[in-house]
This record gives sequence, C-alpha cells and structure tokens, in this order.
Amino acid sequence: MLTQLQIWFNIAWQVLSYSHKLIAWNLFLAFIPLVLSFWLFRRAQKRSLLWWIGVLSFMGFLPNAPYVLTDVIHLIDLIRYGFSAWIVALVLIPQYTLFILSAFEAYTISVINVGYYLHRQNLSRYILATEIIIHALSAIGIYLGRFQRFNTWDFVTQPKILLSSIFETFVKKQPILVTVITFVVITVLYWLVKQVNLGIALRIKESKNKNYSE
Repeated sequence: MLTQLQIWFNIAWQVLSYSHKLIAWNLFLAFIPLVLSFWLFRRAQKRSLLWWIGVLSFMGFLPNAPYVLTDVIHLIDLIRYGFSAWIVALVLIPQYTLFILSAFEAYTISVINVGYYLHRQNLSRYILATEIIIHALSAIGIYLGRFQRFNTWDFVTQPKILLSSIFETFVKKQPILVTVITFVVITVLYWLVKQVNLGIALRIKESKNKNYSE
C-alpha cells in the first residue's frame, strides 16, 4: 500500500512539474495588465505621455489573461496521454481550473478598474461600450496568439508583419467566426465573474459598515 502511494505521488509530482513552467509563464503575462490597471486606473494620475504608453502596454498585454482559456487544449492533451482517472481528477483538473480561474479573475479585475476610472472621470455612460471594445480587441489578440502565434511584444518588434497578418487573416470567414465565438465567451464569462466580484465587494463593504456602526 505504501509503495503504491509513493508511486502515485511520484506520478502526480511529474505531472505538476510537466506543466508548471507553462502555467507560471502564462500567469505572469496575465498579471502584468492587472498590475498596470491599478497603477493607471486606480491612482489619481495625469494623462501624461508616460500614462498613455502605460495604457498601450496595458491593452497589449491584456489579451494574455483571457488567452489562458485556450490553454485547456493542454489539459485535453494530458488527459489523452493516458494518466489514471485519479491523476486526472485530483491533479490535472484542479491544477488547470485554478490556473484558468486565476488568469480570468485578473482579466475581470483589470477591466473593472478601467470602468472605475471612467466613473471617476464622470464618463460612466461609456463603461459598457468600453468593456465591449476591450472584449473584442482581446478576442482578436487571442486569435492572433493561438493561431498566428504572435506575442504581445510583436507590436513593437515586428509591427508591419503583424498588421499585414491582421489584414490578411480577418478577411476570411473562419478567423472571423472563431473571433466572434471567442468574443461571446469572454463577454459572458466576464459578466458572470464581474457580478461575483461586485457581490463580494458589496458584502465586504456592508460588513465593514456594520462593524463601524456597532
């Protein structure tokens, strides 16, 4: 029995070690826009040249957060590899679930911070339109990253090739269809996760107010 458990733990560790570099790197990319969003949109700052460069950087890195939704293909590949049901249920699925939820939470909070900034600037009427535009641009970024294999920094290192690929790609039906589906998925998931976040924030605020009043 002890030997069997040791074998099981060794396999579990190997599985975790196999994908931890990929997960760590993608989470790092996903949390860059989150950090930028707090610096750009939650603090009182003048819209200087540096601020606008930060906004462009924020938009460039933002698709990396919802991009992890497509990393489910790696989970599928690992499941097909032939690991036992226990490894799949207790190691792979929890690992990738936590990974995807963490990255999409980073995306949600980042976009919420944009809305907070617009509200603070008395531009609340533009929040919904801005969210939709952000989701659309993120969907395009996800397609370029997953299928065209472009990276965020390609906007700087090879902008002509990137723009040329965009014009050549998005005149075809399949890329447009995939991007539209991605946009719908991101929009729906964002709305759901946003409601959860706002609900938790409201609950915390009510709890604090209750404590102060006592």
